[in-house]
Amino acid sequence: MRKTARLAALSVAGLLALSSLTACANDAASTAAGSGSGGGGKGEQVKIMVGGLDKVIYLPAMLTQRLGYFDAEGLNVQLLTEPAGVQAETALVAGQVQGTVGFYDHTLDLQVKGKSVESVVQFSHAPGEVEVVSEKAAGDITSPKDFKGKKLGVTGLGSSTDFLTKYLAVKNGVEVHEFTPVAVGAGPTFISALQQGAIDGGMTTDPTVATILDKKAGKILLDMRTPEGSQEALGGPYPSSSLYMQTDWVNGHKDTVQKLVNAFVKTLRWMSTHSADEIAAKMPADYSQGDKTLYAEAVRSTLPMFTDDGVMPENGPETVEKVLKAFNPNIKNAQVDLSKTYTTEFVEKAAQAAG
Repeated sequence: MRKTARLAALSVAGLLALSSLTACANDAASTAAGSGSGGGGKGEQVKIMVGGLDKVIYLPAMLTQRLGYFDAEGLNVQLLTEPAGVQAETALVAGQVQGTVGFYDHTLDLQVKGKSVESVVQFSHAPGEVEVVSEKAAGDITSPKDFKGKKLGVTGLGSSTDFLTKYLAVKNGVEVHEFTPVAVGAGPTFISALQQGAIDGGMTTDPTVATILDKKAGKILLDMRTPEGSQEALGGPYPSSSLYMQTDWVNGHKDTVQKLVNAFVKTLRWMSTHSADEIAAKMPADYSQGDKTLYAEAVRSTLPMFTDDGVMPENGPETVEKVLKAFNPNIKNAQVDLSKTYTTEFVEKAAQAAG
């Protein structure tokens, strides 16, 4: 499994000119998601690339494996990781993996590029993202109106954090060419960039947010971890974390997709009936980075973003389209067929099976 993960990572890295660190990250993730928890070879093997396995916004991926729900469905699921959603998207399009756990908005972006990709289960109805500013810049940046001339961190150029940052800027009168997006990833690289002044602020998720606040390295400017925060910042529900797959693969492997969705819906229901401490305790020990209390707090802060049934939130796709059309000329001038960017077929059957 380690060899397979490394080859897949290097192939994607070649496409994106990523550093060797990416390959190492994928290799480590392959180990964390590997022997003993990958389905034991039963059923069809499925590779899923996650836009950051240790990010709380994508927690259902690893949690489903830790709870044994993939195994229960007779699946052999291998979880891989890329530091940014745009890189996870590229792995899917390149055929390196069968599914991606990432932001739903990539399905719209890919459609206008001629790629047919759809969300098959929706984990969330809010972005789970937080715009933070450094302690040094906090006095100068009090709202997105102050983004002009600033360096703002995103996980990767073309990522969902990049999309949302551009929307917040444009919505508040700042053109996309008037600030500089800087790809700094998440976790230690984001925090280091914030502390060293490489960025004035940026968009990130837990557990990075919790660590920034704990280290007093920055302050929260906008919090989109709740439906209310999403409504205030974006004007509606914003479906973000999801499992999306190429439509042709979905249509050719419906039994496998149904099993995947069944497993994820079970996880979302389990999450809705358990505390943040109980959820955090199920995750790999290294996710807490030595501070279990802080990690549990990160989970608690992000929990409101998740659905409990995997269903696409009403008017969610329309909000995403509005956000992307505000700054993305390719989408702004294109006709997007939202009905082809997601399907409820599998979550509906999962609900029926659960009674």
